[in-house]
Amino acid sequence: MTSSAGTAAEQLFAWFDESIAVSNRVIADALAGPDGLGALAQGQDDGEPISLRWIFCHMIEEYARHDGHADLLRESIDGSTGD
Repeated sequence: MTSSAGTAAEQLFAWFDESIAVSNRVIADALAGPDGLGALAQGQDDGEPISLRWIFCHMIEEYARHDGHADLLRESIDGSTGD
């Protein structure tokens, strides 16, 4: 892991957009729709395959959780809270 402290915002957004494009290509290549099996089906503890729908939901949950953490950090810095 590296720090992005010295990286311009434009570059960070470009990397983020690139990551989205890669994810979109992977999903499109799956050609199985949101109920298709994930490539790492053995990732579950019980050995059961996981669906792309499960992966999508999990990633949305993780993204929201980290956004919440970032919001808490921002609130502790500037004291501003949302409605």
